[in-house]
Amino acid sequence: MNNLPLLPPIICLLFSIVAVRAGSVQVYPAPSGEELSKDFAVQVEGKQIPVYIAKVACAEPVRRWKAMDDKAHSAEYFEKASFAYFDMQGTVTVNVNCPEVIQSAKVLPSSWKITPTIQGKSLSLTLSEPKPLTIEVNGNWVRSLHLFANPPEAQAPKPGDPNVVFFGPGIHEVSHLVVTNNQTVYVAGGAIVRAIIGSGEPFQISSYSGLRTYSPTFVLKGTNITFRGRGIIDGSRCPTHARNLVQVQGQDIALEGVILRDSSTWNLPIRRSERVTVKNLKLLGYRANSDGIDICNSRDVTVEACFIRTLDDLIVVKTDQGQGETRHIVARNCVLWNEVAHALSIGAELRENVDDVLFTDSDIIHDKGREWTLRVYHCDSARISNVRFDNLRVEESPRLISLWIDKASWTRDSERGHIDGVAFKNIQAVADLVQVELHGFDVSHVVENVVFDGVVVNGKPLSPTDVKTNAFVNNVDYRR
Repeated sequence: MNNLPLLPPIICLLFSIVAVRAGSVQVYPAPSGEELSKDFAVQVEGKQIPVYIAKVACAEPVRRWKAMDDKAHSAEYFEKASFAYFDMQGTVTVNVNCPEVIQSAKVLPSSWKITPTIQGKSLSLTLSEPKPLTIEVNGNWVRSLHLFANPPEAQAPKPGDPNVVFFGPGIHEVSHLVVTNNQTVYVAGGAIVRAIIGSGEPFQISSYSGLRTYSPTFVLKGTNITFRGRGIIDGSRCPTHARNLVQVQGQDIALEGVILRDSSTWNLPIRRSERVTVKNLKLLGYRANSDGIDICNSRDVTVEACFIRTLDDLIVVKTDQGQGETRHIVARNCVLWNEVAHALSIGAELRENVDDVLFTDSDIIHDKGREWTLRVYHCDSARISNVRFDNLRVEESPRLISLWIDKASWTRDSERGHIDGVAFKNIQAVADLVQVELHGFDVSHVVENVVFDGVVVNGKPLSPTDVKTNAFVNNVDYRR
């Protein structure tokens, strides 16, 4: 039993005030030569934070679709948003100044219930824990401000360590680098690593886009590899479809903290790998097929606390033929902004089985796409089983849920596959229309054993009349 005397209320209040004021901030100066945003000025605990520029998809749908479909000219279709990053501990005060008077401001995700205080051309808010925020001023959702508040960084490795590839503050250039067993890549705060095409690099002509493709900028290939830091990996010097920024192919690999900006194609493919963790990455992309994280033929992969705003799929699971099944995948605690394709999905390339996938505890703050927010998109032959979409908050969706088996432009197998055991649980969604589809292929290739449990759209529980099905769907359970 605690026999300590109770403190007087005034002393308790003083302790509370001290706790609120105890926040600390780590600032990383921008490197010389990097163009910074003029749309926002940011201070955290009175310290000026550099505000960077990221090209993002256009507001106008026609131009947004062209960025995906007109691949040769994809880089011509963009607008500009802003982002800033810092490390924090304790509770901190964030101040944002704009060139124009602020009439309104929204802080996303809405589920965090952060309401800014507005005064003239500035706003302020209190942040009690590290998380990625998006601030939209005067209804301008395209040219928004992304604030990437990181937890304190683990001790940095030392330059000169033979097992460390070290990028200190400043601007660096890398064409193609293979990282092998027991190595660490460290990108310090204040560093920008620019992906480039080296002189005389070998390339292939893509049968899909007709454009030149090169090996990824960073390939993490082997065992026990770490890729971390607070800096930026930038793909803007590479032509569209040229190369991935980072590719993973190995075991026991961890990625943490860095920002990936303007990848010319998929940002982060994870291929034929096991025991991979991806934590607190921030991905910003606007060009054709700039997928966020593609998990292909891999096992035991966890993606958590990431922010993704890219033109194509955000977090997606795929399986190419003959490269192994995908199993035990978790994506959690992420903040997602979908521009064209899918936010959380499995497919389209599904030629080996997929089992045990969990998408959970995440916020989809925008979906401006022409595809589906939550989907299993199946046009090949694999069995897809034990998939859970759980505890998701969807703030915008043109088309919410699709489980689909049929033929498409991506089809490679002669046989169709199966979707067996998909649960949608505790989902709160806002949608223009309630659009949910379950579509099997034939009596031998069905969608079956689907559960909707606590799915609420526009404030109303999802009901059977809200779901479009065909004759090849079996055993659908609705729960409230």
